[in-house]
Amino acid sequence: MNSPIALSPLEAAESLGVSRSTIYRLIDSGRLRFVKIGRRTLIPASQLLELLAAVPESRHGAGK
Repeated sequence: MNSPIALSPLEAAESLGVSRSTIYRLIDSGRLRFVKIGRRTLIPASQLLELLAAVPESRHGAGK
């Protein structure tokens, strides 16, 4: 199965396990780039990977 090269904000939210509002906040803050094609807002899949790579890793259990 081929992965899409761009996702709608809802699809991006579902793939990251966050709300659509969070996706729009990331867009508004400039942390997530998007393109407009007609009336559609699309987020390149590469942007989601870059966003995840920029988030510090969680250290659950550290210091116990």
